[in-house]
Amino acid sequence: MAALDYGLSQRALIAVSARADTVAELITRRLAALAHSGYRQLDEPAVRAVVREAVRDVRTTPPPALPPPDPDPADPTGAALRRVADDLFASAHALGELMLEVAPAYLSDAEAVEVLALLCEQISTSLEHALAARRYAM
Repeated sequence: MAALDYGLSQRALIAVSARADTVAELITRRLAALAHSGYRQLDEPAVRAVVREAVRDVRTTPPPALPPPDPDPADPTGAALRRVADDLFASAHALGELMLEVAPAYLSDAEAVEVLALLCEQISTSLEHALAARRYAM
């Protein structure tokens, strides 16, 4: 029997390698749901689509955050700075996801520049910042 080619890039596999258990659980749930929905034949294209969607979903979902260290009640500045850092991280990730939606990961930076220039102008962000967020989200 030949190996099933899921059409996934090496970058996509590397991106989810640390979260293989999450990918496996997601694929299992989706294949079970597909089987229970009355879908008679789980053929190669159906399995390929489920695997690709699961990898994409895990790649675009940030890993669960570690619980923050207990803030020192006597240091309100530390807690405020932690909140600002968390907000900054969340907004950078959201910007990166937006940039990936507009200029998918298979585009080189040079090709992405052409696609992202107008969007960056409209949302008042620098192209360099958008490209960095896009790379980070990959």
